[in-house]
Amino acid sequence: MRLPRFALPISVIGTITGCTVLLKDYMGGARYRGEERIAGKTVIITGANSGIGKETARELARRGGRIIMGCRDIDKCELVRKEIIVETANRNIECRKLDLASLGSIRAFCKSINASEKHIDILINNAGVMMCPKQLTEDGFELQLGVNHLGHFLLTYLLMDKLKSSAPSRIIIVSSRIHTQGSINFKDLNSAKNYNKVDAYAQSKLANLLHQKELAKHLEGTNVTVNSLHPGVVATELGRYLPWQNSYLSSTVLAPLKFILMKTPIQGAQTTLRLALDPSLENITGKYFSDCKESEPGPSALDGADAAKRLWAISVAWTRADKS
Repeated sequence: MRLPRFALPISVIGTITGCTVLLKDYMGGARYRGEERIAGKTVIITGANSGIGKETARELARRGGRIIMGCRDIDKCELVRKEIIVETANRNIECRKLDLASLGSIRAFCKSINASEKHIDILINNAGVMMCPKQLTEDGFELQLGVNHLGHFLLTYLLMDKLKSSAPSRIIIVSSRIHTQGSINFKDLNSAKNYNKVDAYAQSKLANLLHQKELAKHLEGTNVTVNSLHPGVVATELGRYLPWQNSYLSSTVLAPLKFILMKTPIQGAQTTLRLALDPSLENITGKYFSDCKESEPGPSALDGADAAKRLWAISVAWTRADKS
């Protein structure tokens, strides 16, 4: 029996499509397979209205947690909140205004949380900006340093007592592998003399690791853990400032490669989910994870005890954390 002419092309297309899907899944990395429920637990997620943060919020809501979405754009947050409620049937989700580029907004958020919440079980410092043109926060900090490090530093500092009283509790810091290319320029930490958007981003992500390093020391004996992670190269709004992101080349020639090589937001959320949920990590602290497993951070993070202590002192002074 002769096959019709179109059978071979259809077969080839089907094979290519199937192989592409399998390759996409492989490139997406490991998935967290645990099925833990977190009913009764309160989770705070910054930047929870898009990308990795949104998928993290969705999955933790599906597992029964009380989810507090800390977001700058409260209207967008409300839309996502309603979407997650419909998908998960969990109505215990709320939006709270949090602009990490404003120390005043962070203080107001923390004051509200400390007053209204009996406990905080998981704090996920997820929000960030990447390689943007030079901008300053409301308080005069270079935007990437201000949001990625200083904003989350103050947030964590002001919620520390609540986290301690809620122990065992977890702090999760979303960093990036680019920290291995970073250095802390203490002579020009705020990039006032010279600004390079890549260097500033790498510095802010290294600051995340140094924050974790010193924070773990401050939390010794409290049963509060802090761990950080690299989510992978993920297709989210975070890359909107990259020069090729909105180019014709990117949307045409590079589109198939981007589809295969870049993680989806849910794939990018997997390591965060493991750090938030895995019972075997309850006593693990001060570690760096990638692709759902522990990984070795860059030398500047490994050997940065003095830098971590110095950065902590500067961060306290600049954010006036101890005056709050």
